[in-house]
Amino acid sequence: MTYQTINPNNEELVKTFPEHTDQQLEEIIARAEGTYQNGWSLKPLAERKIIVKKAASILRQNRDEFASPITLEMGKLFREAQAEVDLSADILDYYADNAEKFLAPEKLKVHEGEAFVENAPLGVLFCVEPWNFPYYQLARVAGPNLMVGNTLIVKHAPNVPQCALAFEKLFLDAGAPAGAYTNVFLSNEQAATAIADKRIKGVALTGSERAGAAVAAEAGKALKKSTMELGGSDAFIVLDDADMDTAIKWGVWGRMNNTGQCCVAAKRFILDEKIADAFVDRFKKEMEKLVPGDPMDAQTTIGPLCTKGALNLVQQQIKTAVDGGAKVLLGGKRLNRPGYFLEPTVLTNIKPENPAYYQEFFAPVALIFRVKNEQEAVKLANDSPYGLGGSVITKDIERGKRVARQIDTGMVFINQSTWTAPDLPFGGVKNSGYGRELSDLGIGEFVNKKLIRVA
Repeated sequence: MTYQTINPNNEELVKTFPEHTDQQLEEIIARAEGTYQNGWSLKPLAERKIIVKKAASILRQNRDEFASPITLEMGKLFREAQAEVDLSADILDYYADNAEKFLAPEKLKVHEGEAFVENAPLGVLFCVEPWNFPYYQLARVAGPNLMVGNTLIVKHAPNVPQCALAFEKLFLDAGAPAGAYTNVFLSNEQAATAIADKRIKGVALTGSERAGAAVAAEAGKALKKSTMELGGSDAFIVLDDADMDTAIKWGVWGRMNNTGQCCVAAKRFILDEKIADAFVDRFKKEMEKLVPGDPMDAQTTIGPLCTKGALNLVQQQIKTAVDGGAKVLLGGKRLNRPGYFLEPTVLTNIKPENPAYYQEFFAPVALIFRVKNEQEAVKLANDSPYGLGGSVITKDIERGKRVARQIDTGMVFINQSTWTAPDLPFGGVKNSGYGRELSDLGIGEFVNKKLIRVA
């Protein structure tokens, strides 16, 4: 596996990074275990809080310095990269400020004596994280688990190595001991070796179905607790009473944020036929206004895809969809310029027998579906192997709640595209994975809920 920085805006190779050797991996695991046993897990929670708060402060003070490698390595618009730095700092602050409350012992009501449940750390965690939000994904596992007292070994995506190293250095600069948070550049075979190691006590992954299945199998074989946040093909349902301005605003943002490279992006637009023409007409016009260009340029409103492989994949998906009967309403082609740019694309007439009907498009590609009523909208939304997020646009909030309760996903947003915040649990069902990150649920995934009973 090659860890390297390739600028997706101009396709230039910037720097290559060597993988860790097997001996280095052994030393890293030993150090993480030693740090856990002899220091980090024993520190008073208040001392861990100081370090995690300091890391958040460093992010805020050096916002542009941290944002720049995001844009360089995966092509995110610079203003979106800045926002990601802010969100990552918010997550660290959230867990630093709330961990004591979340981890407080729970007293149980018993007929006699005393009983309570304490939250104890598990040990060393192995985390596999994706490129599309290079710091946010790391903050989601680092914030809660460092506050619990676990230590982390993190294998980041091979196309964002500079972001990976910057986040490791962040905690060292904040005062964390070596071994509390460690980045590794590993092959898949080495990752499997790490997961099987008896010193690793839990495994967290955010990524594709394929990666999730492989890592979950390794974790299961080793009897390790795991969490999986995998792909999504979120339904964006626009009901017949929707406010069209709201629908267009969140529809465009939900599909095009991060150039469409987001697990919880609005991907399947399910439109009541009574408003479908009006929505499609305005949505297409807004997509046509997007300006491709250098993601560092403030005038740019759509950046490149992250890698050549990602661009090739979505081009093949579009071809397969069209061969299966889909119609291209807008775009569909690579832009004639340097960089991994795809035209903003809208596909219609996608039938269940078309492979695109069940696929996730991790790119600026919107799929349009028309339904006769609310019941058909729910049925179509649930006709997917994924169950991560979803949206319902309606003026009738109670109606929106009713529809939301029927959608088989981990998250549903009413009158907004699916998004994230430190205090909102994040995760899905079906092929979108299991477990939750963020909120009080996220800090409880890798703890030993230990019962203590006094007779």
